[in-house]
Amino acid sequence: MGTSQPPVVGIDFGTTNSSVAVVSPAGEVQVARFPYMGQLTDAYRSLLYFERAEAAPRTVDCWTGPAAIEHYLAAETKGRLIQSLKSFLASRSLVNTHVLGRSRRIEELIARILSDLRTEASAQFGFDIREATVGRPVRFVGSTSDEDDAFAESRLAEAFKTAGFERVSFELEPVAAAHQYESTLNHDELILIGDFGGGTSDFSLINVGSTVRRRGRQASDLLGTAGLGLAGDAFDAQIVRHLVSPALGAGSEQRSTMGRLLAVPAWPYASLERWHHLSFLKTNEVLNMLDTIKWQAVHPDMIEALIYLIENDLGYQLHQAVQKVKCDLSSHREAKFTFKDGDLTLDAVVYRPDFESWIGPDLTQIETSVDSLLEQTSVSRNDVDAVFLTGGSSFVPAVRRLFISRFGEHKIRAGNEFTSVAMGLAWKAASSLQGVASSPSGRMYDQ
Repeated sequence: MGTSQPPVVGIDFGTTNSSVAVVSPAGEVQVARFPYMGQLTDAYRSLLYFERAEAAPRTVDCWTGPAAIEHYLAAETKGRLIQSLKSFLASRSLVNTHVLGRSRRIEELIARILSDLRTEASAQFGFDIREATVGRPVRFVGSTSDEDDAFAESRLAEAFKTAGFERVSFELEPVAAAHQYESTLNHDELILIGDFGGGTSDFSLINVGSTVRRRGRQASDLLGTAGLGLAGDAFDAQIVRHLVSPALGAGSEQRSTMGRLLAVPAWPYASLERWHHLSFLKTNEVLNMLDTIKWQAVHPDMIEALIYLIENDLGYQLHQAVQKVKCDLSSHREAKFTFKDGDLTLDAVVYRPDFESWIGPDLTQIETSVDSLLEQTSVSRNDVDAVFLTGGSSFVPAVRRLFISRFGEHKIRAGNEFTSVAMGLAWKAASSLQGVASSPSGRMYDQ
């Protein structure tokens, strides 16, 4: 890019999507774009698809991101689609998973995504990316302590090392979003950042603006952070629980050998709610058990539909249908849920008040987290100059109303909802090269 030292990029490795950005020598932020279905997208899906090679059955082919989706959708016999790996980083019990007969570590799988992401972004930006400022949530999914978060971060750092990165530094994702918002200001503000990803909701109170840029960021500028391990995926799970699972036999009954009516086991539907777990059900043991239940079920057609969903590994398609109805409900009072594949058809009309009642407990947790942040920092609602909301679930009307009711609609800001974190990470990386102090919220990893 015409400089003696290539700039450090910002990478937002997300539960659902990832993005990459860099600040050019001219001071403009550039976001990498990736080919998908004949178009370009700045969202690189954080997933992998494995498939046995036709010419050499013992060989396994692997694709990531948009290419993985294209190969998965085109395959007549589905291989293994793996998604939402970021959600497992804080788990000490989930070290690996079996993929087409081979055990693979979680870090290895994430590294494959990051390696392809690095290669494609390097080609676009015109230099070999070896350093990055990387986002991380305030609380990783499943984390219950600072030790869990440090463990998750170390696993993510290992994945970056395996992917060919020589140096990475971490920044909290809501703080990164603050960097992006700050780049648009010509005055000072105390802002609340709400970053809603696929797996986490994160919040930060931070001073930003021209004064901070001029003197350099200080530790005292970051007043406090808060976060919890739920966001878009949790909202999706509620749609599955209330809309999809009942149509597939959840809550129905089966007849025992003694003629008694018993409830159909609930645990397969729990895996259905966590759509990245659906492929774990595709085992002979589970499918044989479900086949037995089907012959004893009061509604065998429902269990047959569940078996079809699992056998054909339709988690991605189901997730797309769920996300579509969630997005439609953001702009309409009602939306139609439609999922069709072969003989399986699910149709239903969903009303926004019903959806909001389903996610009510999740909204309460978000409210509690925001209020706790204000309390622990001794900041009143009136002291907050602006609220910047980013991430896909920030479009959900009930989420926005939560902030409007506390701070007023005139204070709500938004923009670049899917790339603001990566852009903010790039701005931080650029300022670090210029010797500007940054927040102390992350660690540096030299590989």
